[in-house]
Amino acid sequence: MLQPFTQIQKFGQDNLDATVKALGAFSSNSQAIATETADFARKSFEQTSATVEKLIGVQTLDKAFEIQTAFVKSAYDSLVSQTTKMGALYSALATETIKPYEGLLSKATTA
Repeated sequence: MLQPFTQIQKFGQDNLDATVKALGAFSSNSQAIATETADFARKSFEQTSATVEKLIGVQTLDKAFEIQTAFVKSAYDSLVSQTTKMGALYSALATETIKPYEGLLSKATTA
């Protein structure tokens, strides 16, 4: 009579443990994503500011095009690199958040 209650209690405790682990993983990965986003925004702002300062001192139109072309190329490369980093961070977020729940479904069906 008490065995089903004990199984239900154990399953509830397993769910609680998995949820606590998942929330910890979500929190740490979300913090990493926020930090990376803030760093990228800061670097982008600094890069843009430096380019504007260079453009202010330009004497010829050819030099302005050269500076602008270098800026656009650098900004594009930075964006592609950042997109790859963010993809990896979001993938880790999903993987690590779901990981604690992987074995619970098989435990529930066998119980």
